[in-house]
Amino acid sequence: MRSTFYDEDHEAFRESVREFTARNIAPNLATWEAEGLTDPDLYRQMGEAGMVGLAIPEQYGGMGIDDYRFRMIISEELSKVGAASVNATFGVHDDIVLSYLIDLGTPEQLATWLPPMAAGTSIGAIGMTEPDAGSDLQGIRTNAVRSGDGWVLNGSKTFITNGFHADKVLVFARTDPEAGSRGFTLFLVENGMEGFERGRKLDKLGLHSQDTAELFFRDVQVPDANVVGEVGMGLISMMERLPRERLSIAGGALSSAEAAYTWGRDYVFQRKAFGGLVGDLPTVRFTLAELETELDVTRAYIERSILALNEGHLTTADASKAKWWATELEQRVITKSLQLHGGYGFMEEYPIARAFRDSRVQTIYGGTTEIMKEIIARDIAKRAKK
Repeated sequence: MRSTFYDEDHEAFRESVREFTARNIAPNLATWEAEGLTDPDLYRQMGEAGMVGLAIPEQYGGMGIDDYRFRMIISEELSKVGAASVNATFGVHDDIVLSYLIDLGTPEQLATWLPPMAAGTSIGAIGMTEPDAGSDLQGIRTNAVRSGDGWVLNGSKTFITNGFHADKVLVFARTDPEAGSRGFTLFLVENGMEGFERGRKLDKLGLHSQDTAELFFRDVQVPDANVVGEVGMGLISMMERLPRERLSIAGGALSSAEAAYTWGRDYVFQRKAFGGLVGDLPTVRFTLAELETELDVTRAYIERSILALNEGHLTTADASKAKWWATELEQRVITKSLQLHGGYGFMEEYPIARAFRDSRVQTIYGGTTEIMKEIIARDIAKRAKK
């Protein structure tokens, strides 16, 4: 079916991203996976290529492009070469951390923080999850107490994407235990702040070349200049930006699923069995028909959601629908594509094997599938009771 979702400018951008990915990422993936860390210089190279911080205003070194279709193109091209770890890094840096800073930052903060983040020489992380608090953010224990012209921050975070190499961490902390939902504040903690320490780099099932770490804050002195947004508005600021975060995960899941489907489809029409091509066997043909249909239908919803985000009216419930459906679809497509590869799908030399591991976290982080369904159900009940 013909699509008008992307125009000529988008496709020209895609060509540059595809060329960069083929030259600088695809040949290095196996090495980075073995070493357990993507070369940090890649992000500087991506910055020079105009692939980092697309939404950062031009006066701060960015492209000033507030059109999520360009970010989706990067996700698609990274998925095609199996670079899920790089995709995860930029999902956090570009779609989450930068959205807070651009929307909530003061002119002084933007002038200080954004230029190196646009250049890829400074990578961001967000500190929400704690050992005893994940989806229930109001259960966090990390706290900040007023002290002079700043704050003293104490607590810990875990499962932090980019946590090991990020030099800016947006930390969600409790600042007033008696204020309910208005008792939380966002702070930007930077490398070099005394008392800010990184724990171990966590050993994960997948995404081996994308670092995930524990973070510790022991009497960290955070100046007022590093408060992001208004004091007490941290939880509300997070709720307002969850649609973008969840759409980022959904878009990555769709891109990953489409790539996996393509690998499986191409493989079965190259492989022979029983005197013919595997792709001509009835069961295989039906599998391909099912997967392609589900992907096409899902893409229609994701594209509609991206346009809604661009226009400023993507709701939390609608983004939650995209997130749970696309990530669960990703699991099904990758599993079936691996099956289509037969024994070779179990071999590390085939990208489908790595995708099988890398995709598993998608239904968990950013809010589990169960949490997404609860959000949608509450929205349904709210509308029905009006």
